[in-house]
Amino acid sequence: MNSGKVKKKRKAMNWGLLALAVPGLFFLIAYYYVPLFGLVIPFKKMDVAKGIFGSDWCGLDNFKFFFQSPDAWTVTRNTIGLNAVFISMTLVLSVIVALGLFELSKRKVKIFQTCLFVPYFISWVVGSYVIYALLSPDMGVIPNLLEKFSLAAPNFYSEPKYWPFILTTSYFWKHVGYNALIFYATLMGMDTSQHEAAAIDGATKMQRIRYICIPHLMPTIVLMGLLMIGKIFYADFGMFWFLPRNSGVLYPVTDVIDTYVFRMLRVMGNIGMSSAVGLYQSLVGFILVLVTNLIVKRRNEDYALF
Repeated sequence: MNSGKVKKKRKAMNWGLLALAVPGLFFLIAYYYVPLFGLVIPFKKMDVAKGIFGSDWCGLDNFKFFFQSPDAWTVTRNTIGLNAVFISMTLVLSVIVALGLFELSKRKVKIFQTCLFVPYFISWVVGSYVIYALLSPDMGVIPNLLEKFSLAAPNFYSEPKYWPFILTTSYFWKHVGYNALIFYATLMGMDTSQHEAAAIDGATKMQRIRYICIPHLMPTIVLMGLLMIGKIFYADFGMFWFLPRNSGVLYPVTDVIDTYVFRMLRVMGNIGMSSAVGLYQSLVGFILVLVTNLIVKRRNEDYALF
């Protein structure tokens, strides 16, 4: 009788939880599964009048259009290169900031975490005006300061060599604080007795960071890294579009796949080509996640994502 009651309890449906899950399930289906039918668009010569399924097939012509373009290598190089710098340096800086916060009192942490978290919610549109106020050749703060010291003020919006640094600094300003708080929350869940025992044994602060904090953070670092690598072919469109102000002179260093597709779609209206590049980004990102996860799994299975 007891085993029968247990089976009945296992089969009982929690209708309240199911009702709560239904809206999320519909959202998941509507935004992640229904759009999968659009995977035929990259292989079609899209005609809005005929619709998706009525348009003629074109094979790999949309992919050829992109890969045979003289800008294909430039935008791919910029996307991968800048994102690689963003990912690696953001993880390093975020961990350093999180370790710094961990050493502060709770009162000071509240002040610093607010200052660090606010930039994440500031739009790149607003950020572009801040950057323009700093770098504008006519009224910019930096050019005016350089002129006061009798130094030649460069025109930042016509010289590409400055923009990898400008974009990298802007990305750090916006994202380092957000990621640092994630790592800080991980440190807060650590057993403090380990630090106390290490301090009694004579371990220095740097030794405690190296042998206690970093190993505790490693699973989170690997997880964040894997998620970022999955999006390495996706650039932050708002940053790359608004900060350089769509200056054609800066395209060699600021033009990425997302801005290139948007510009081609706006100029040519080629939906099939933009969808082909989107599929290309997704497939490469998916493969990179699988490869990176496999490498991590071989080194330490506990740190792997799946």
